[in-house]
Amino acid sequence: MRRWAFLFRPQWLALYVVVAAFAWLCFTVLAPWQLGKNTTTSRENAQIAASLNTDPVPVTSFLPQQDSSAHEHQWQRVTASGHYLPEAQVLARLRSVDGAPAYEVLVPFVVDGGPTVLVNRGYVKPEQGTAVPPIADAPTGRVDITARLRDPEGVVPGKDPLFAEGARQVYTINPGQISELTGVPLAGSYLQLVENQPGGLGAIPLPILDSGPFLSYGIQWIAFGIIAPIGVGYFVMSEVRIRRQEKAAAAAREAPAATTTSEPAGTAEDAGKPTEAPPLTTEQKLADRYGKRR
Repeated sequence: MRRWAFLFRPQWLALYVVVAAFAWLCFTVLAPWQLGKNTTTSRENAQIAASLNTDPVPVTSFLPQQDSSAHEHQWQRVTASGHYLPEAQVLARLRSVDGAPAYEVLVPFVVDGGPTVLVNRGYVKPEQGTAVPPIADAPTGRVDITARLRDPEGVVPGKDPLFAEGARQVYTINPGQISELTGVPLAGSYLQLVENQPGGLGAIPLPILDSGPFLSYGIQWIAFGIIAPIGVGYFVMSEVRIRRQEKAAAAAREAPAATTTSEPAGTAEDAGKPTEAPPLTTEQKLADRYGKRR
């Protein structure tokens, strides 16, 4: 167990916490967020495509009550007969149409035999930067309109309605907020006029039918959540391998060096030693004694 003790050091424990938190965010927040956007976009694309081949129906089929909304029928083309309330007109500011800044003009519309519904008349382009341009008044008499049913937009925190340049202005198209601003009870959804309608201004184009990159982003976050713990396991095994190599190298340095030496005959050490003469024979000894050695 001692060789695994390093896994419980503070720096390793901190790494575990960070990786676990990251994986948790990937699986519970980031991936669901992107996949949810993909689901919403795909649903809207299907609704838009279906509305192009579906005949308009009376708006009272979807909005029988003032506080109702119809999410499953968004983008459906509807018809309505009634009259505008021009005195309750509101502008939606900081909008973008075809990549250009715009104001969208919103007016309550009293439906005959039905609720009062907010109608988006279309857009106008600002003048001299952000100045509100002159806007033609909505017709005051009874009219028949064709529009698309739209879901309400969420209210942005900290972005309260304001009165500027002689007009009431909001940041999002939210019938509930506009109802409080104007004092006119409104249905939960709103209508967006199609081309060539009474009271219509610049027609707002349909969104491009493209699901976008949300599905791939969601899959990427799931992959990141899987890869992060695997990466920690890889680092752990690499550290274990390095420690084993260092331990083996230290053991090799501490081991005594076994040295064996052998000296063959006739080496350089024997070169300086005097050599012994072979013993004399009897004949040689007699010759030396009597001087007859040759």
